[in-house]
Amino acid sequence: MKNSIGILLLSLAISGINSSCKHRKEISQTEPKPEPAKVDSLDNRCRLDYKNAKALSRLMKENELDYTWVFAKATVESFVEDKEESFDIRLSLRKDSAMLVNIQYVLGINVAKVLITRDSVKFVDYIHKSYFVGDFEYINNLLSADLDFDLLQSVLFGNSAKFYDEDARLKPITDRQNCNYMLSTVRKKRLKRIINGVEDPNEDLQIITLNPENFKIIRNEFEQSSTGRKFIATYSDFAVKDSVYAPYHVDIDIQAQKNARLKINYVRIEKNSQQKLTLNIPAKYDAIQIQKK
Repeated sequence: MKNSIGILLLSLAISGINSSCKHRKEISQTEPKPEPAKVDSLDNRCRLDYKNAKALSRLMKENELDYTWVFAKATVESFVEDKEESFDIRLSLRKDSAMLVNIQYVLGINVAKVLITRDSVKFVDYIHKSYFVGDFEYINNLLSADLDFDLLQSVLFGNSAKFYDEDARLKPITDRQNCNYMLSTVRKKRLKRIINGVEDPNEDLQIITLNPENFKIIRNEFEQSSTGRKFIATYSDFAVKDSVYAPYHVDIDIQAQKNARLKINYVRIEKNSQQKLTLNIPAKYDAIQIQKK
């Protein structure tokens, strides 16, 4: 249970953040709908104009979810190794600063809380009356991964998260077969060989897939060449609710020493309402000892 909760929190925090809300009234869309991708009526093939990496990066960033604060509620299904669990979560996040995740069983029983900042992790397990205070090494030790705060906050809402700071490292790809734009750290021909299993990546790989209608990220994939570890986030059910346009379903797939999958269904996302980001550790709780690998 402890490892499962920890991986859920951290993967979620890796991530993390959706089905349409059944209990809240939807409002009319406040932003214009983008024009659909052009399709050749003769052979039904997608017709996309070529865009270079600079243009795609600009359009992607212009259409990201812009916020200072976010509060979200979601139901989460976690699959860790052969264990399956379901939780309700509440997430409070201040951009580039800290995030607090409250996890409950479906019946409202508090399970755990985790507070993550740029350089620290605090975790309280209410079921086992224990806690942990440390850094990202804890997350990476649980997941056999290499994560940081920027990656966690970015993948939660389908914003961009890159291995590299320079856009020049990303190559543009016009995927007319699937009618999508892509940004990749390798060029199109080599990427096809990697996807088809003909060639292994000899350097860390990232592939970002963009919806040509609104340039929202619909898939973000990372692969570490030295270990073969993969992190794949897929976004769907984009909708406008409470003036927030976001993906309301996120699938997270982590392929590492411990494989984990998350299915996150949002029921509520609100932005720019200041949140309380504090975590109190009960005095009688025991410290969790993490064994390094």
